Amino acid sequence: MVALGILLYMTVLGMTMVLLFVDSRLSRRQNALAVYGTTILLMAALILIYCALGIEATVRLYTPAVHLPALMLFTCLSRYRGWRLVFQFLSTVLFCTVVQHMAGLVYYLSGNRVWAMVLAYVLITPLVLWFLLRFLRPLFLQILLELRHGWWLICLVMAAYYAIVIYLIPGYVGRDLSSTVLKPAVTLLMMGFYTVLMFLFSSVRKEMEARHSAQMSALQLSALQNRMEAVRTAEESIRTERHDLRHRLQTVAELVARGEQTAALDFLNAAQKRLDEHKTTHWCRPPVLDAVFSTYFDQAQRQGVRVDAKIALPDTLPVDEGELAIVFANALENAIHACTELPEEKRELYCKVIARPGLMLEIGNPYANKVRFDEKGLPISEREDHGLGVQSISSFCQKYGAVYQFEASDGWFRLRMVL
Repeated sequence: MVALGILLYMTVLGMTMVLLFVDSRLSRRQNALAVYGTTILLMAALILIYCALGIEATVRLYTPAVHLPALMLFTCLSRYRGWRLVFQFLSTVLFCTVVQHMAGLVYYLSGNRVWAMVLAYVLITPLVLWFLLRFLRPLFLQILLELRHGWWLICLVMAAYYAIVIYLIPGYVGRDLSSTVLKPAVTLLMMGFYTVLMFLFSSVRKEMEARHSAQMSALQLSALQNRMEAVRTAEESIRTERHDLRHRLQTVAELVARGEQTAALDFLNAAQKRLDEHKTTHWCRPPVLDAVFSTYFDQAQRQGVRVDAKIALPDTLPVDEGELAIVFANALENAIHACTELPEEKRELYCKVIARPGLMLEIGNPYANKVRFDEKGLPISEREDHGLGVQSISSFCQKYGAVYQFEASDGWFRLRMVL
């Protein structure tokens, strides 16, 4: 009965880790129902096998009876396919094996005392789950999104470990001396490989973040350059208009002298219209933010997106102006892209920003396709190399303690942020 209890416990633990490793297409509630519903079915199947064939057969059949359904569940839930899916599954097996081997070692070293093994499971399991949830899962999910190559090589090493521990080394940790020594030793080597892998993943993430930051800096510089060019063009046009003002006044005076007031008014209105066409719109006083707003609002209008903007920002901001500009750049870029997927008559966005009593912003746009959110409330992009803008906004909010909300309702997608 102790062996059966361990198998049932490891089944629950393994399926719980599925929830931690999988980047699912479904909501959190749907994931839990799918995972723990499958867990109950697997536990019932193991009990039936135990009652019909005994514990030895149950242990031998455990791997195909549990791992294959778990892999099928991964396939159904995960939004990734191919080698990344295999890596998710093998990572789950690895950490379940770590818990089992550590508890088995405690059991063996304690002189086969069951209470010591149970205590080991009770202490080790929450530590492993905490580590996965607190440190590994955020890194893991981001790397799945950003790293596109090399997964087959990683999976090859992990598959070799899987075959060695489960099939090539006979016996069970805690019962046989050879397996108690060899299997934890191989697991320790595998954990060393996995640690190196995590350092590699961390380096890749930092490189991606640095590249994204460089792209945003380049975007910011480009926006400022475009703004300066627009200002220079407007100033040159106004200078020309000012130079011609004397001739226009003479023309208007002549028309008035002849009694042609209507023609004089039409002439003045035409001149005013030409001046308005060259007038530069300033959205706010901070220059970098003004450049970003001008660049993206102009881009939106060129793509047939109607813009409703109400912006009230002071000269002094509570956060770094460049970082806040990147937030607006990411949000407006995503909004414009979503609008371009709609018919032109439905393309519109609004941007509202106030600074009192606190810095608050809201950006909204209609959308065409269904929007899904992860467990943090962040929208999930279905396309490769997308979603970094949302991550950048989330990082900004975490850095400055801002409260944010992404919402999709009534056909509108909205970002709200309060600092």
